[in-house]
Amino acid sequence: MHPSIHAQTQPDKPAYVMASSGETVTYGQLDARSNQGAQLFRSLGLNPGDVIALLMDNTPRFFEIAWAAQRAGLYYTCVSTKLTPSEVEYIVKDCGARVLIISPGLDAIAEAVAPLIVGVRLFRVGGARDAFEDFEGAQDAMPSTPIPDETAGSDMLYSSGTTGRPKGVKPALSGGPIDAPNALQMMAQGLFGFTADSVYLSPAPLYHAAPLRWCMTVHKLGGTVVVMERFDPEDALALIERHQVSCGQFVPTHFVRMLKLPEAVRTRYDVSSMRSAIHAAAPCPVPVKEQMIAWWGPVIFEYYAGTEGNGFCWINSQNWLAHKGSVGQAVLGELRICDEDGEALPPRVEGAVYFANGPAVNYHNAPEKTAESYNQHGWTTLGDVGWVDEEGYLYLTDRKSFMIISGGVNVYPQEIENLLITHPKVADAAVVGAPHEEMGEQVVAVIQPLDWNVDQALLAEELMAFARANLSHVKSPRRIDFMAELPRHATGKLYKRLIRDAYWAKEHGRVV
Repeated sequence: MHPSIHAQTQPDKPAYVMASSGETVTYGQLDARSNQGAQLFRSLGLNPGDVIALLMDNTPRFFEIAWAAQRAGLYYTCVSTKLTPSEVEYIVKDCGARVLIISPGLDAIAEAVAPLIVGVRLFRVGGARDAFEDFEGAQDAMPSTPIPDETAGSDMLYSSGTTGRPKGVKPALSGGPIDAPNALQMMAQGLFGFTADSVYLSPAPLYHAAPLRWCMTVHKLGGTVVVMERFDPEDALALIERHQVSCGQFVPTHFVRMLKLPEAVRTRYDVSSMRSAIHAAAPCPVPVKEQMIAWWGPVIFEYYAGTEGNGFCWINSQNWLAHKGSVGQAVLGELRICDEDGEALPPRVEGAVYFANGPAVNYHNAPEKTAESYNQHGWTTLGDVGWVDEEGYLYLTDRKSFMIISGGVNVYPQEIENLLITHPKVADAAVVGAPHEEMGEQVVAVIQPLDWNVDQALLAEELMAFARANLSHVKSPRRIDFMAELPRHATGKLYKRLIRDAYWAKEHGRVV
């Protein structure tokens, strides 16, 4: 199962179609260009186990580069385009990338990063610019035949931690053939019904773990991916009808935005081709999921997992309707709900969510973070809190030490708090996720000012500008409120739950 095999049997079949431009890349073209990319990487001295980094929007060249790295035995680290130069610098250095490839539209951030990563070879798709060489020109000069030492590479993606610095997840390379099956491929077929005839809609940035991995899984099976450069709710419906899309992976925000379209718009498009609409990455409100099942039928699937790959829960529409709010039963690893001592708890008792007998967790260059993810039994956790019922269905009640999930993007408060507390007019700071109708949650900073009599409106503007100058857009607070004193224990522990719960209680009409 590999694009190179499909290139031999169906070279003219579209491997992927770019939604806006309509550019289509066939399996024959993907095979030839990924071969040229692999040849280029070898000519640069890259060997199995080396790393390249991609700072790219959703462009037609993204998959060609990823598959080139995969068949050359390389790690490919896909970096969020929403990060600041210092954040990009950290990931490129931490993963040990020897090559950085960017796409047009990211020149400003790329030019800021370039002098910070001395020794990294720099390429740009769409032509050379400043310190960046022309990637396509270099690739096109290479033969389109396979390199003689093909071996399977892997993604190396970053999962942010509550301390603010992202954590690299670097799986061991198999050393085996490029077409060996993996667990996600088997789950795609067995749980979600993916086949060689699947037409998959990808509405999210490809640098995220789920879109990247699901799309490449479809390529392994020989299906077609329709890539949205940017998500638009009506465009998504139109694409489903136009391409007879049978499957796709979404986040709840996508559902919300589609549901909020006028009924005349929603009913204009035929979505009956959908067989598997998968969602994850953020909690989906029960009413939203109920409406989606009523609209699209019992084709809504949900899973709970992390970039770390230490476990996987799954639930279909029928089981969800009987267990509303659940994220499913474990199909990879075994669920354990544990108390503060790491001991297993009985059903319906809330605790930390662990997976036993699943794949290992190993964070790159972060042994202390790796150790923190294990308990004394060798079970691993992503830091979530929840409970299971008697049938083994998992219900999440909290997320990664108050991690904020806004529009499917994970935002970690500690990094924001660490920045805000450095401002000379701030005595203390807490960052929480407050309800947001469309995005699920929004980032709110609660500030204890050094001088309570300060003009709070002006200070809020000043802190907003301060955050935006030092943090990526998705991490910057959307709202700043003030408290005379934050609720801290004498030991220094911040009772952030009290702050967060006040916002959610207000949303639900309660007084705290």
